[in-house]
Amino acid sequence: MKILILGAAGQIARMLRNELINKTDHSIVLYARNGHKRLTVNDDNKEVIFDGDFKDKSKLNDTMKDVDLVYINDMGDEKSTKAIIDAMHDAGVRRVIAASVLGIYDEVPGAFGKWNKRMIGGSPRMHSQIESARILENSNLYYTLLRLTWLYNENGNTKYMITQKGEPFIGAQVTRQAVTQLIMDIIEEKSDKFLQSSLGVSEPDTDWAKPSFY
Repeated sequence: MKILILGAAGQIARMLRNELINKTDHSIVLYARNGHKRLTVNDDNKEVIFDGDFKDKSKLNDTMKDVDLVYINDMGDEKSTKAIIDAMHDAGVRRVIAASVLGIYDEVPGAFGKWNKRMIGGSPRMHSQIESARILENSNLYYTLLRLTWLYNENGNTKYMITQKGEPFIGAQVTRQAVTQLIMDIIEEKSDKFLQSSLGVSEPDTDWAKPSFY
């Protein structure tokens, strides 16, 4: 499989790249702004780097050649999301996994939901996340949308739980390592289990009023 990682310089994207290189035979296209300055090819047989902006549809079209799956590391700009989806349609690429944030459906209940709204609920970036999710869900692509709770790093902690769209979101935090593991599990899933789904992603047993690091 050939996998395109958009936003390849991000933390989760870098972890995903390492997992794919070390544990699979998939080839990888790494796409990032100033990508050649921020990234280095570790395996010439499996990796290639493209410099580009998410809004640059012609450059995106160049990266899509023979791609089987796209991972979008950030959906915080709806114009970028539309350009990516348009490029996928042009190239005939149908499978996409995209990282978003919790709260886009007002699905976070209780004290944590109130805290989350105070922190990010009214921000322009949240509006963009909401609109990006709407565009993706109406795109006719085989999508998996990941609504990530508050992120932190902890090596070796790959525990995650998921909730479905329409269910209350539970869990105040999750490691980037766990999100990476989930993405790997989705990529390697042979069934339609994760297709056309919007998944809330959190760490088990973190049903708290706010993340532990706040």
